[in-house]
Amino acid sequence: MRAVVIDAVRARPEVREVADPTAPTSGVVVRVMATGLCRSDWHAWAGHDDIAVPHVPGHELAGVIVEVGPHVHRWAVGDRVTVPFVCGCGRCAWCLAGEAQVCPDQEQPGFTHWGSFAELVSLHAADTNLVRLPDDIDFATAAGLGCRFATAYRALVARARVVEGEWVTVVGSGGVGLSAVMIARALGARVVAVDRNHDALAAARAFGADHTVLADGADIPAAVAELTGGGSHVSVDAVGSEQTCADAILSLRRRGRHVQVGLLPPVGGHPRVPMARVIAWELDLLGSHGMAASDYPAMMQLIQQGRLQPQRLVERTVGLDEAAALLPGFDVATVAGITIIDPSR
Repeated sequence: MRAVVIDAVRARPEVREVADPTAPTSGVVVRVMATGLCRSDWHAWAGHDDIAVPHVPGHELAGVIVEVGPHVHRWAVGDRVTVPFVCGCGRCAWCLAGEAQVCPDQEQPGFTHWGSFAELVSLHAADTNLVRLPDDIDFATAAGLGCRFATAYRALVARARVVEGEWVTVVGSGGVGLSAVMIARALGARVVAVDRNHDALAAARAFGADHTVLADGADIPAAVAELTGGGSHVSVDAVGSEQTCADAILSLRRRGRHVQVGLLPPVGGHPRVPMARVIAWELDLLGSHGMAASDYPAMMQLIQQGRLQPQRLVERTVGLDEAAALLPGFDVATVAGITIIDPSR
């Protein structure tokens, strides 16, 4: 098969022929019809994750099953599927409770094993992790769900428990940030979107943001406090840096809830967090790490009803060669939406 291969940390990604994967005994092989290019893939390329090289990145995907392991019971060749980027083992207490996103023995395509920047990908513990894709949801839309949209959905619905009328500040208006804007609006919240890119802020307004703040030397917490009458009830860092994390936390009102979605790699030491404010204002700091397959049906139902429209987040579709060229610079890319890879191009 053709795949994007990384031979060393920060080495130039190359598209070349590699061996086809085989199905694990409890897993499947999926023909990749669409896969997302995400900032998390850049983190792996940059060496912020422990990956073995040579490596094939890619963790957001949708496709068709082409091979089934002997211990798989719920799936067959030809099934249309997607999958969370965190795949649980299917055996531990967390998986059995429907919390596979925190499984201690989790697998992550594109991180713990070769991922979906390829024509084929193997997936583990299929009966626990696969999600059946309804016929009226296309592959490109489904690929964008696996990391950014599902993570934003769980961050706001299950972690922050946003309720109608609350203010939500979203720092970063890329794929996960725009997903958070759309979901917060569907929950009846009022939204302030923050980004350094004018096009991203325009997209945030199109997806329902009540206000936008340009992160270009502005005092973001002060701007949010003025717009919201004292700060937001909920904040989301959808970027993952010391500055964006601090801006999001300091944008909260007293007793507010912050959800950290963007990865915070320990570049130059562990990131500083404004804990004095957290303590004095009794703020809640919440992590959000994807969403288990068992939680997908409620989100899928809202998509089928048209209340959530993740297909609007897809900005462009590229082939494997263009994806290989884009990956090294994706941390500074000014993409206002989700980039999808079609491996058949």
